[in-house]
Amino acid sequence: MKTTNQSISEILTQNSTSFFIPPFQRAYAWGKSEIERYFRDMMRIIKSELDPRQHDKEEHFFGTLVISKEEEGFASKSVVIDGQQRLTTTLLFLIALRDLEPDEKNQDYITQNYLTNNTSTFEDKIKLKQVTKDWDSYRALVNKEEAKPGIIQNAYHLFTKLVSETKRSHPQIRFEHYIKAIMRMNVAVIFLDERPFKGEDPQIIFETLNSLGKPLTLSDLVRNFVLLKMNSSNQSDIYEKIWHPKIEAVLNDDASRFFRDYLQYKTASSIKVVSDSNTKEVYQQFTGFVEERFDTHKDFIDDIVRYVQWYKWIVTEVVTDTISRDAHNDKVIIELTRNIFHDIQTEAFKPFVLGLFEYHQDRRMDDETLIAILKVIRTYLIRRRILGLGQGENKNIVLLVGHIKDLATGAASIFDVLSGMLYWMRFPNDNEMKTALLAKNFYDELKKYSKFILGKIEEHNAKVAVNFRDPKITIEHIMPQKLNGCWELELGDDYARIHKAYLHNIGNLILTEFNSEIGNKPFAEKKQHLNESSLHFRLDVINKETWNEASLQTHHANMIEWFLSTFPLPDTYKDRDNWKVSQELLERTRLSPLDDDAGDFAEGNKPTEILINGGARKVFSWPQVLFRFLLHIYKSQDLDFEFVYNNQAQLFNKEDVIIKWSDVKRRIEENPDWKGRYRTLNGGKTWDKAENITDGDYLIHVNISASACMRRIANVMNRFNMPNNYVEVVLSSSSPRKKTQADSSLLMVSGV
Repeated sequence: MKTTNQSISEILTQNSTSFFIPPFQRAYAWGKSEIERYFRDMMRIIKSELDPRQHDKEEHFFGTLVISKEEEGFASKSVVIDGQQRLTTTLLFLIALRDLEPDEKNQDYITQNYLTNNTSTFEDKIKLKQVTKDWDSYRALVNKEEAKPGIIQNAYHLFTKLVSETKRSHPQIRFEHYIKAIMRMNVAVIFLDERPFKGEDPQIIFETLNSLGKPLTLSDLVRNFVLLKMNSSNQSDIYEKIWHPKIEAVLNDDASRFFRDYLQYKTASSIKVVSDSNTKEVYQQFTGFVEERFDTHKDFIDDIVRYVQWYKWIVTEVVTDTISRDAHNDKVIIELTRNIFHDIQTEAFKPFVLGLFEYHQDRRMDDETLIAILKVIRTYLIRRRILGLGQGENKNIVLLVGHIKDLATGAASIFDVLSGMLYWMRFPNDNEMKTALLAKNFYDELKKYSKFILGKIEEHNAKVAVNFRDPKITIEHIMPQKLNGCWELELGDDYARIHKAYLHNIGNLILTEFNSEIGNKPFAEKKQHLNESSLHFRLDVINKETWNEASLQTHHANMIEWFLSTFPLPDTYKDRDNWKVSQELLERTRLSPLDDDAGDFAEGNKPTEILINGGARKVFSWPQVLFRFLLHIYKSQDLDFEFVYNNQAQLFNKEDVIIKWSDVKRRIEENPDWKGRYRTLNGGKTWDKAENITDGDYLIHVNISASACMRRIANVMNRFNMPNNYVEVVLSSSSPRKKTQADSSLLMVSGV
């Protein structure tokens, strides 16, 4: 590595040198603020030059320029590893200065010394080759042509405006003053020695230089890794003919997610979701995989390009490509893919379905097998979403890619594969679904999925697709949300209880094309409107003479049965426990909330004891585990309970896990259902049984899942730097049991 100090003018006026900005670099990005600052720095130099009192004229340090030299016969090419924004900005300024200059000799001076080079191998002998996205606009400006609208043109026009305004306000500033200013703008030029033993790999230098400022995306880093070790000619050729048109232009903002999901599929392992904080970590995993699996980077490119279009089918909501040659099957596959990734919105299955598409497109899996697998995935996901299950999917589903070959050949069943996971990843059976749908506030709690579910039930019953995504098709409450006198008579003397119990459940909801027209009209009038509907749903409703509790219960039972037949399980799976018992889980009876898999192991298991800093207390539910932990902090002289109370949004992702009696009292007045949700921290009693409760007393929310309990305790432990064994939960030694609706409220029933 050699470092020199040079003016940017000296660098750009080298006659035998051309400059190449690699295609993996970011496009030109300087905006108004950066350009105006550049011009202010230049004006400071010029004013120093014009000031006769200054003997040592001002100069300006313009940052670092990193260059890797490539010799081409008698000429050389400087590959710009870092500093392309500074070079491009200077050249755009010089183009603007040239175009405003009336003297042709001065115009030619800029063109011949700064903009072009007779030894250049680039088009029109232009000295600096821009990245692909900027090249046409930059070349047009060098050739005194109109550039297409964009950031390059914007910068050029801003410079012409600044120079023109300066000419009017400071007529003493002439052409030569600007040139002298360029000569006094200095950069530290780092020339890389690419000999392997020198350790000056341009790829490593590039990553190091970009470790500050706006972080590079995984896509940026992968592109750099693939292209930078090639010579400039190959870089341009591969980027412009393969990488950009076949990867970046197809995936756009999904490129980084694609590289992660491709890696997950290829390695059959879970990779962290890419974020600013872990991009480099994922990138290192990616480069290690490429170096291990492929002989050359070109081999890797040939492989990964195959997956781009298949991934596009996954991330694009409306697919217009042809996936299957059979028109009917093609439509079904596209709709199922849209259901899985856009209606249900799963991330976990992307690597798995990417693998299915590979096998299908390579003719190793037929249409019927692919469709059958996608249908089961859809059923698996929507059943889990109704139960509120999702934890562990991103980490565990990707492991199933190893079964794709057996699924393609028929050696394995997708039902067996999805039922062969641990309890928290289970495939919910019909009994679980019936229990959930009987009690579920379908309208409010499943807003993300309700139209999809009802639409698919309609499609299954009518054998005709319904466009449930059309905003004109809405969910109508048959018994209205606000009762009037007619509806009170319809429901009978017990109308208030019936309304509260059934309003938002699946038995009182229907898809309709004219929600606003039927509102809270009497049932007889609603039937008339529904009779005009084209949707099959109406038939089970309009056949009823009245809409009372018996009607609701009948329709509710029908809806549940229709759900089960729309998202079905084979008979052998309908009633059985669709998960496997892990020997590790049976042997593991003590769990720290700080364990990576604490939430997974907690789900479906019963706690019997909590150990806190050496002390042990019996527990019988997960809400009580959290309660005991918070009570310990409250009573401890060394721990700050007020900090926990004041930072609940950060620690619990919820602001009212801990709440004072004054707030609970107000909420109970607004909604009587609140009265059973909290217990006092001191005494562990519900408010109506607590003695001498005051406005400042704390109460704890007791409706919590096992995984949420462990996560919240872990967040507090991390904040207070507690060791792993500071808190441990002892699990029952029995195998995972089925949850019941009472689990979450067990603390409330049994006391603490």
